[in-house]
Amino acid sequence: MEEEYSVTDPIQLLEAASVFAHDPGFLSDASTQEFLFRFPLPVIINALQTKSDVTGLENALVACLERIFGTKYGASLIPQYMPFVIVGLGADSQKVRYITCKTVSCLLEYSDETSISAARLVVEYDVYPLLLKCLIDGFLPSEVLDKLFFCLHDLKKVINLNPISNIDSLKARTAKGRVRVLALIVKLFSISSSMASVVYNSNLLSLLEAELRNVNDTLVTLSVLELFYELAEIQHSTEFLSRTTLLQILASLISNGSIGSILRARSMTIIGRLLSKEDVFTFIDESSVKTVISAIDGRLGLLESGDADEFECTVEALGQIGMTIQGATVLLSNTPPTARHVVDAAFDQHGRGKQLAALHALGNIAGEPRSESNRILNVNAEESLRFLIYETASKSSKFAPSGLLLSVLQQESEIRLAGYRLITGLVARPWCLMEICSRQEIINIVTDPFTETTKIGMEVRHNCCQAVSKALLSSPKLTSDPALAGIAAKLDEAVRRGPYLARKNSEAQPAVMTAERF
Repeated sequence: MEEEYSVTDPIQLLEAASVFAHDPGFLSDASTQEFLFRFPLPVIINALQTKSDVTGLENALVACLERIFGTKYGASLIPQYMPFVIVGLGADSQKVRYITCKTVSCLLEYSDETSISAARLVVEYDVYPLLLKCLIDGFLPSEVLDKLFFCLHDLKKVINLNPISNIDSLKARTAKGRVRVLALIVKLFSISSSMASVVYNSNLLSLLEAELRNVNDTLVTLSVLELFYELAEIQHSTEFLSRTTLLQILASLISNGSIGSILRARSMTIIGRLLSKEDVFTFIDESSVKTVISAIDGRLGLLESGDADEFECTVEALGQIGMTIQGATVLLSNTPPTARHVVDAAFDQHGRGKQLAALHALGNIAGEPRSESNRILNVNAEESLRFLIYETASKSSKFAPSGLLLSVLQQESEIRLAGYRLITGLVARPWCLMEICSRQEIINIVTDPFTETTKIGMEVRHNCCQAVSKALLSSPKLTSDPALAGIAAKLDEAVRRGPYLARKNSEAQPAVMTAERF
């Protein structure tokens, strides 16, 4: 066989392969078939294995094979050459291993019957462990595994994760190799809830946890945190991550003052994303959440005059937790309430980034992202929120919450938009409604159609105006007050006007006057 397909003139093959690989025209199945009639695949494969010493031949053949298998006709030939695929995946040459991985990808993409039959072929020849080794060594393009596992996840009888879970030498591998394996686990987990269950039952998530506990290599730890960030975004992740020790590990990282602030900040972000989901308290008990929030509280106490970036990330995480009723309740009900950091920063004008992050976080806690029927919390949490805001006002030069809110609305655009969101959430409380109605300046800003010039600004201002108007109309006591009749009418008119109709009778005006053109 080897003699039958040996290359008699490697230079001729080199020239033909180079022309074929770099032909800019469309490559049809007929053109591919014509080339393979002149140079059969066994000849090309044999030359790739035996003539690597010919300068430029390996590169030309790799590029040539990539084009061949990229056609439907070329891919249809792959099943006949699976033994060569096995040899190629274990070759010493990086280029050969790369093109072999691409060959598997083409097999899955252009299988004659279905992708499932191609996957069965891969399983039958035990290609999967070899692909995994290529992944660890860095020769496997990620799209190959994507195609493979989307094919495999429906084949219940061939799902076998032992090649991953039984990598005894995983810790001895290079850091990049370990991270590639962990990234593969995340990809598998994201395919479906059933595949996530297989990943969890195979104890693969423990590999990520073990890597996260080792903080000696900052880059690796950060990479693993990014993978957990991806996991936390997956819809079905909460159920499975709640059974791990992830929250405890993240709490430990947050409390660790000796590691880089970027690791703590990313840990905060993961916690915020994970605990912002509506179903989180179905799977995670409140005591575990309180433990994490306690760690965040302790870190915030050290950050108030420290790292601004880490402080902002931490406050944003609290804001995400506060998006749900349960999360907001915990932030306001623990002792002392962790939400005090958010309230203090929201009305502190000495740090723009901190104030902006805190205003948005406080808006979440107050219920702006929640439906109108879910904005009010339980009695204890509501009293805590009211106390924190009044206490902050009493310590400032504004003396009242209305003064704090007005000072926010009088700042630049981004701060003002965050202020609108905060008022939208807070105004559902009678005490806040009274504060807003007591300051005509607040009503003037909220109803002024010329205040905002951007689309999002107009919309957020109008939403705020609607919230204040609804709260006022739903309060019989205030509605019947003659002193508030003018405010109610002004709000109603602004609501009916809509977010964009600032000018009733506007006319087109030239951008450049005639005299200015000369």
